[in-house]
Formats: sequence, structure tokens, C-alpha cells
Amino acid sequence: MTAAHPATPSVPRPDVQAPDVPRNVPRPDVPRTFDEALALLGPEPAFPAFPADPVLAARRFRLLARLLHPDTAPPGRAAQAAGAFARLSAAWREHDREVLTSPRHRYVLGPVLATGDLTDLRAARYDDDGDVRTAVLKIPRQPRDNDLAEHEADVLTRLDTVAETRHRAYAPTLVESFRHRTGDGKERRINVLAPLTGFHTLAAVAAAHPSGLDPRDAAWMWRRLLTALGWVHRAGLVHGAVFPEHVLIHPGLHGVVLVDWCYATAVGTDVPVLIHHHAADYPPEARRHEPAGPATDIHLASLCVRRLLGARAPGPLRAFLRGCTLPGPNSRPQDAWWLLAELDDLLDRLYGPRTFRPFAMPPAG
Repeated sequence: MTAAHPATPSVPRPDVQAPDVPRNVPRPDVPRTFDEALALLGPEPAFPAFPADPVLAARRFRLLARLLHPDTAPPGRAAQAAGAFARLSAAWREHDREVLTSPRHRYVLGPVLATGDLTDLRAARYDDDGDVRTAVLKIPRQPRDNDLAEHEADVLTRLDTVAETRHRAYAPTLVESFRHRTGDGKERRINVLAPLTGFHTLAAVAAAHPSGLDPRDAAWMWRRLLTALGWVHRAGLVHGAVFPEHVLIHPGLHGVVLVDWCYATAVGTDVPVLIHHHAADYPPEARRHEPAGPATDIHLASLCVRRLLGARAPGPLRAFLRGCTLPGPNSRPQDAWWLLAELDDLLDRLYGPRTFRPFAMPPAG
């Protein structure tokens, strides 16, 4: 005989009365009239705040746009509607821009500034405790290059913490480095750099002077570059990619900055990655993946200067450059700052005491 299941005890329902919610009460964030939309838009010059959710943000914009459009404005208020609609449109363009969010900041992306070997450089703006600042985001085009971006961040951090601070301006400033997952699910390691304004690459300088640069102008670029390399080498690093597109000069300030540190390595180790289109420019030890040292960077920097000078280099400078690009690393100079002192002696014999020479790039276009 089958036992009967005990009856499930009935649980008395609490005597809860639904609150009396009045209908048709307007919500302050859902405007129904032109004036309510104006109030939500806010006083000039403020912009309205859109919800973080993209669907809700687009819904808010469409609703306000319908109410504030000049064609639907109340009689006699078309001009007021036109101004409000223009402010709304500007606010939406600002909100709808591509945005990357890190643990520290929200970056509103601007145009592509340059395309490097592995990355794109994007202009960006971000809010830093109420101050709007600009930055450059270095974004790998392929996820497989994330390790190089992470390596560059480590190198720039080392330059901040180990290298002599008085020469820190010879390398970019790292604001932060973070991982970001794009809409396709792929992750990128993004390095945020402080912007460098008014700078030009040595490649651009050479292109602007196809007959060669006056050696007296090339001299200060060469001197600054050797100072930068001496600073890097004393920190135990080799840049490993001193090519014209990675050396920036500021014409007015006579400044130099070395960029693209993802190929850097410790003194005594091999350069981790060789750039294919520069294969012929590397010294033999780099091509053989032998240990790199200061002589490796000196070789690469000297090639930059030799191309910059072209046929305008006098004989003593050509001989000096040949000694810096000899095949064997032990035959080349081993210390960039000692080499700078020798260069100064040579320049003094050729051109006399140093004087400041204004330098300007020709206008673009």
C-alpha cells in the first residue's frame, strides 16, 4: 500500500497591501514638453549628462532632440530651440566619441596621430581631478604585440626609477599602462604617454633637406642624441632601435626625445625584436642575436646622422662616422659620453666655439 505524502502545509500570505501609486505623474528625467526639455538641458554653457548605458543614452538624446528641434518648437521660440538643439548636438557628439576606460581615467579618443611599426598613436583627452589633460594612447594593432607594449612600459618605468632624473626629458613620460578589451573580445595593452608638441622625427628632417643638412645644424642633434644614449646606457639599457623615425627633435628648443622603447634590452643581452625594413641597418651583433651594448646604439645613431648629413659632411666628420660604424662592436666607441667629448673637439676644430644656431622646419604642405 502506497503511503500518502503528507500534505504541504499552507503558508499564510502576509497581509501586504500594494502601495497606492498615482498614475500619470511626470518623471523629472523624462521630459514631455519643450520647457521640460530645456530644463533638462541645463543652463548655458553646461551640457546635459547622458546615462552611462549606451541604449539609455541614445534614447535620452532622441527624446530631447524631438522636443528641442526648431521645427517642433512652440510658436515664436524657434531661435531659442535652434540654440538649444545645437548645444544638445554638440553634447551628443562629445558623449558618442570612442572612449577607453582604465582603472584611473576615462580617455576620449581623438584622431590617429601616427602609425608606427606595430602600433597606432591616438590623441586623447582625460579629466584629472577637474583638469582636462591631453595624452597620446599607443595601441597595438595586433594582440600578439601586447608583450612588446608591456615591455615598453616596464622600460619607461625603469627610466623613471633608476636612470638619472636630470636627463629624464630624453624619453617620453608614461602616464599609465592598462589592458583594454575591445568590442571584438580581443585584449590590447595600451600605453598612455604625455604628449610631445612641436617635435619632428629625424626622418622628417631628412626629407625636408634632401640635399643634406648643414653640419652645424646636425651637430646639436647629434650631441643631444649622444647625451640621451649615454643616459640610457648608464641605466643599464640599450635602446636597440635608434632609427630616424624614433628620434624626435624640437627645432626651437634644440631638444631631442628617443621614442619607441619596446625594442630596448638590458646591456649584455640581445635585441629582442628586429624591425624587418631596417634589417640592413643593424650592426652584425644584433643580426646574429649576440649581446648588445652601447656600441650597438652608437652604430645605429651614427647611421642616422650620416644620412642626415648626406653629401654635406666634410671629410673629418665622415671619418669620425666610419669609426662609429665599424663591423666589430669592440672596434667601435663604447661610451656615448666619451664619444660626445671627442665630437666636441672635432666640431671645435672644424667650426670654432659653439654658438646657438636657430633651426626651423619648413612649413608643412
